Amino acid sequence: MTKKLGNLSTRVIAALIGIPLIVIVCLAGKIFFLIFALAVGLVSFWEYSRMLKSKQAFTNKFVGYISVGIIIINEYKFFVDYRLLFLIISILLLLIELFRNNHSAIINLGSTLLGIFYIGFFSSALVSIREFYNESAFIYNQGGYLILSILVSIWICDSAAYFIGTAYGIHKLMPRVSPKKSWEGAIAGFVFAVAGMVAAHSLILEFMELRDVIIIGIFVGLFGQLGDLIESLIKRDAHVKDSSSIIPGHGGMFDRFDSLLFTAPIVYLYLTLIR
Repeated sequence: MTKKLGNLSTRVIAALIGIPLIVIVCLAGKIFFLIFALAVGLVSFWEYSRMLKSKQAFTNKFVGYISVGIIIINEYKFFVDYRLLFLIISILLLLIELFRNNHSAIINLGSTLLGIFYIGFFSSALVSIREFYNESAFIYNQGGYLILSILVSIWICDSAAYFIGTAYGIHKLMPRVSPKKSWEGAIAGFVFAVAGMVAAHSLILEFMELRDVIIIGIFVGLFGQLGDLIESLIKRDAHVKDSSSIIPGHGGMFDRFDSLLFTAPIVYLYLTLIR
């Protein structure tokens, strides 16, 4: 009992410190949000690489960190063509793996490329959304409001799925990946995610059409939960409970932002289509 209370206190303290910081960087944007996106991407890649060691998969961290960093920075301020970047990444990985002699070359190459593309490009989508409304200083904060709304909607979705799933969950959602999750919890999370975005429309997303906000809420409720399941799949295969313990009481960066990482590119694709 004492241990549970101590863990709860740690979680609350971490949240009280972390949430205001996230709000500040989302609203400030520019270099501050870029640093946040870099932190999410680079730390998540480190955690991902760390988890895969149990599967005898040894990612190329040198190329991985540089690639993830460049992909995220390139989305903030374009300086290299992606085709050229892909060629350089591929050449470096193949050449370095030739001399590494560290278990399976195929597994090492595949796991490194997956980490770069999954974590690197999905993290860069956060920057894409934050910088989407950048035509003038007057509307620049709109990207920050949208990121915050998505984040809050994800937290509401997770909370609803957990509490309602715990209380009323009978039908297992995907036992092979996450045995405790239920269809009842997932449906509740989906409904509350959409409701959260609709509420955000009344508060800070007035500049968007209600239809678009509802669609983004659907993306959050659907793809946010899928992103959580995908990370759970990786963790279960790697036989770990959390990606790391870097955030006291909350696990790792990958644990906290898996839903956001998977939702961000879907939202960005939608924004580019309706623009």
